Amino acid sequence: MAGRRSDTRERIQQVALELFSTQGYEQTSLREVAERLRITRPALYYHFRTKEDILSSVLEDLGSSIEELVQWGQAQPRTARARRQILHRIAGLLNDQWRPLVRFSQVNQTAMKSHPDGARMQERMLALVSLLSDPDAEPTAQFEARLAVVALFIGTVPFLFDLGLTDEQRSAVALEVAGKLVADLDETDPDETDGTDGTDGTDGTDGTGLDETN
Repeated sequence: MAGRRSDTRERIQQVALELFSTQGYEQTSLREVAERLRITRPALYYHFRTKEDILSSVLEDLGSSIEELVQWGQAQPRTARARRQILHRIAGLLNDQWRPLVRFSQVNQTAMKSHPDGARMQERMLALVSLLSDPDAEPTAQFEARLAVVALFIGTVPFLFDLGLTDEQRSAVALEVAGKLVADLDETDPDETDGTDGTDGTDGTDGTGLDETN
């Protein structure tokens, strides 16, 4: 029974975010969410009393996911291999679990700024963007490290590019650009060329997971 309630809760979150993103947060009602899900409003109210409750739950889930990734990333060594692994993990989440809320945020900035959890989310995002940055590095290197993470987020914004790319292709390009931005942060890193994890180019990739042979 608990599993069924959890599934319904996740479906409500997904459908609500889809409607918030396409119609706008302020323009979407709980009635529309219930109708899209083909459930009664009392059934919806069992999980969420207001649409603010839905957004709060989504932000909390996303925040927990970001904090988990940041804690994992901070525990990694400051090596080229670790930077690539962190970028790949962020890109994977942006293409899956984080995608709906990222798109919601892009078109509902006012709702995000005014939400009680908005400030906390900004702190979490700053920690994520700074994840690859070495505080002891030169300012240029720190800027490049932050830009690498930002590039992955930019890759989720279709209206910024008129390249005729699918979501997957655009994300792959963003990952390649991010990889180039961090590639020269530590050129003397011996981990860059030891070839033990298959991400140093020995598998036909440039370390970002994209094929260089084409």
